[in-house]
Amino acid sequence: MQDMDRIILTAKAEGTVLVCAEGLSFWGGVDPDTGRVIDAHHPAHGADLAGRIVLMPTSRGSCSGSGVLLQLALSGHAPAALVFREAEEVLTLGALIAARMFDRPLAVLRLTPDSYAALAREPRATITGNRLIAGALDLPLTPVTPDDLALDANDHARLSGASGRAVQLAQEILGTMAAAQGAARLIDVTRGHIDGCILAHDANLIFAEAMADMGAGVAIPTTINAISVDRQGWRDQGVPPLFGSKASRLAEAYVTMGVTPTFTCAPYQGVSVPNRGEVIGWSESNAVIYANSVLGARTAKHPDYLDLFIAMTGRAPETGVYLDANRVAQVVIEIDAPAGADDALWPLLGWLAGLRAPDTVPLLRGLDGLSPTPDDLRALCAAFGTTSASALLHVAGVTPEGDLPPRPGAPVLRITKSDIAAAWAEFNQGPEAVELVAIGSPHASLSELRAFDAALAGRSCAPCVAAILTVGRDVLEAARAEGLLDRLQEAGVQVIPDLCWCSITEPVFPPGARTLMTNSGKYAHYAPGLSARAVRFGSITSCAEAAVTGRADAAPPVWLS
Repeated sequence: MQDMDRIILTAKAEGTVLVCAEGLSFWGGVDPDTGRVIDAHHPAHGADLAGRIVLMPTSRGSCSGSGVLLQLALSGHAPAALVFREAEEVLTLGALIAARMFDRPLAVLRLTPDSYAALAREPRATITGNRLIAGALDLPLTPVTPDDLALDANDHARLSGASGRAVQLAQEILGTMAAAQGAARLIDVTRGHIDGCILAHDANLIFAEAMADMGAGVAIPTTINAISVDRQGWRDQGVPPLFGSKASRLAEAYVTMGVTPTFTCAPYQGVSVPNRGEVIGWSESNAVIYANSVLGARTAKHPDYLDLFIAMTGRAPETGVYLDANRVAQVVIEIDAPAGADDALWPLLGWLAGLRAPDTVPLLRGLDGLSPTPDDLRALCAAFGTTSASALLHVAGVTPEGDLPPRPGAPVLRITKSDIAAAWAEFNQGPEAVELVAIGSPHASLSELRAFDAALAGRSCAPCVAAILTVGRDVLEAARAEGLLDRLQEAGVQVIPDLCWCSITEPVFPPGARTLMTNSGKYAHYAPGLSARAVRFGSITSCAEAAVTGRADAAPPVWLS
């Protein structure tokens, strides 16, 4: 726990105070063009963040929130200041990029719990230099600097500009982030994964092309996330030329910098599978949580843009779950697992576990008898990342570190069958009529494609339903090789590479669809804000049935009855 009030990024700020009781994912939770909160599940839904002093314990959810904040800063709709009570990386990094690269500063503070609570009671606040004033509250703020960071000879060489301005900038911002996170040093990482490659706004393109123009290049093997178009097929899909060309330019900027063009949000599905204990530098929340939790690798949940700086230097701040002490479970969640549950259970559990452990590592107990598959665990991790800022969870008897003892005195919470039923209802607020079935958030695996094909059982999609499965290129080729792709296409199913559901836009996203159904807890959470559509949720078999019939079951599955 920090013992002083700190200012991480200095800027003059004045405005009304907006207190968010929960952390907020700016990606999928905030409109990047207006600053309005669009997360339908968040208590601040509908609030306007622009020009306000925004308080939240920490951020949560996607690593892409840094890009959303940069877009808000470039468009003049950013908060005047961000004030956190706990460690935070994603929005802090976005603010640093806005200030250091584009001269659009906003203040970023981290206060002690007492100071945070005192500020939350005030209607307005002013930040000038290293001072916060709000009503009778007058707080001196201690600047965060990288002066005490232990650097090796190569770090110093990069800081001196020996490798060019792009690498120098990367090293400078890495140092500032490390200091803000309380790291004592930087450490070597073996591989990277880039997340900020979706054209959700122009900021990602502006940043990537600026770095490429500076001569940036990666120094370690680095994969890249899903992008906003099928890079080879977008022209035939009716994508507007301006959008398609911008999305392609964004992808090309990273390829120019030496990134391998994998274009998948699931690099752990055979493209880049780290070993247990391997120290890596990944972004993309589901990939980070899966790598830490299921594979036993080590990576912090690095925000967009920092992922590129890590790949350029091969260095990352030694903080968070890189450290043994921070991988210990801080809360235990006992789960009353319903008998006979299908694959829909796992995203529901991940979403609920994140709500109970919004910023701590949980240990989930009661699931070892269910023998979860890799797809089950992937769904668990992806949904957990929508409601928790943690980069790691443990499952007793299942995950590599799941049998390590939790912190002494760790609180014990519970997820009951009624909790799971309530989560199912939260994800199923849309009407029964379904016009779109959306599979692949994160990218669908080959086994998921096989399961969807088996559930179709030779039937075709209803004429009124579009069924779209998004996949990585390697999965697409494997499905093609075994004839699976032909069968799905004959049934009316579209299988699209390179982009995923958090990046699909019209017309690839069917404009006439009013209600979508998905098997993804991640997309069920984000879809109302991202797509402005109603949502239904269920197992992959239920999704296939909806594709054939055009309807979702009104009642919960039998195992929740």
